[in-house]
Amino acid sequence: MAAQNNREELFDIVDENDQVIGTAPRRRCHGDPSLIHRTAHVVVFHPDGKRILLQLRTRTKDIQPGKWDTAVGGHLDHGEEYESAARREMHEELGLDPDLPLRFLFDSRIRNSVESENVRVFCTESAGPFRFQASEIDEVRFFSREELEAIRPDCTPNLLLELEKLKQWNLF
Repeated sequence: MAAQNNREELFDIVDENDQVIGTAPRRRCHGDPSLIHRTAHVVVFHPDGKRILLQLRTRTKDIQPGKWDTAVGGHLDHGEEYESAARREMHEELGLDPDLPLRFLFDSRIRNSVESENVRVFCTESAGPFRFQASEIDEVRFFSREELEAIRPDCTPNLLLELEKLKQWNLF
């Protein structure tokens, strides 16, 4: 979620069918759940297939500070496509090669009192090394299924939703 040369980020606003109907600055989208905007997430699996990478959001984040979250997540810039944003974000947030193979997993929606997002979830595989974005992330770490159960109270609601979908579809 990189700022654009000190200008405020501008997001496409979409309807319930994910069709663009306008634009709004980030500051308006976070705080007005009527402004549905788009995000892309990337689930990073360890090559051993037994662990998943998570990021610990910094305590200065405006949404869900200090919580464990999907390894990569970021808003789409105005006019950007989901996959392009996913590749950009995995490079910005983790230092991963944006040309790593990405696979579409599913779409989901976040609807709460703070924001409304349409989320497209992809996955990739990597053991690192990771050069994470310290302004956004305090830590990255692989977790087994068992370890994830122990940290559930410290996870974002969106991560919990994604983990349930991964489990339902036998992806993790």
